[in-house]
Amino acid sequence: MGDARGTRISRRGLLLGGTGAAVAGGAALAGIETEVLPGRAWLYHRLGRDGAEGVVPDVEAGAFASGTFASRARGKDVGWAISRPPGATGTLPVVVALHGRRQDHTSAFRPDRLGLDRFLAAAVADGVPPFAIASVDGGDSYWHDRADGDHASTMVIDEFLPLLADHGFDTRRIGLLGWSMGGFGALRFASLLGPDRVPAVAALSPALWREYDDTAPGAYDDEADFDATTVMGRQQDLDGIAVRVDCGEGDPFYATSKEYVEGFDRRPAGGFELGDHDSGYWRRIAPSVLAFLGGAIAQR
Repeated sequence: MGDARGTRISRRGLLLGGTGAAVAGGAALAGIETEVLPGRAWLYHRLGRDGAEGVVPDVEAGAFASGTFASRARGKDVGWAISRPPGATGTLPVVVALHGRRQDHTSAFRPDRLGLDRFLAAAVADGVPPFAIASVDGGDSYWHDRADGDHASTMVIDEFLPLLADHGFDTRRIGLLGWSMGGFGALRFASLLGPDRVPAVAALSPALWREYDDTAPGAYDDEADFDATTVMGRQQDLDGIAVRVDCGEGDPFYATSKEYVEGFDRRPAGGFELGDHDSGYWRRIAPSVLAFLGGAIAQR
């Protein structure tokens, strides 16, 4: 899922003109706080509960490479991109960034999306140990192999990681970063690869649901697919991995993200603050997320 603002609107009559708007807005907010009403992200935006928009740093990004490869696992050409911090040479560790729904590999680096190449440059200039960020197209697969033959999970592990190794990156241990659909994907990949391969994972506004009947259309093939791939209730699969989970309080995934975090024996890094399900919030927390990943990778 990409930016969700405006996609979950319901009960529009809650917000009326004149003084009725304030009364209806206050009543609606009370309902949204307890998850009684849908449309949380839209209403929090209308009531000014998003928090500040993150701004991409005004710095020069480092070396950038991009291309495509013919993916047998996905049955199509797949785009990819890699950003190094300025001046970094030699074999670097790499963080694989997994995009949200209706996005692609460019979303990680576009300045109107996350601008992670510039956030990376600023982070390393501020003393974060250097690493590269690499992104790849996952379609709308929710980053797991699907019954229609689109095997995005296999593509990442069996095709993209070898491509990164061929480009001179250390893929023996990788960091994982994802937002929305990609947040779920990052958590799932970390559980699949384990602590020997993944020192750290950061999930931004992960697309998590308690039950199959709650899921977005097309996110899973069927209930059996959901049961096989959900990360809810499987927090122990991340034992030995440094975990960070962030979510905005106006996000439609706020309640399930809190439930997921509370299921760890040791609370993950990150947390909850004003924010919507959008790039403005993800940009705002990007500096602390990259510092977390860089520090955790350097320690392992």
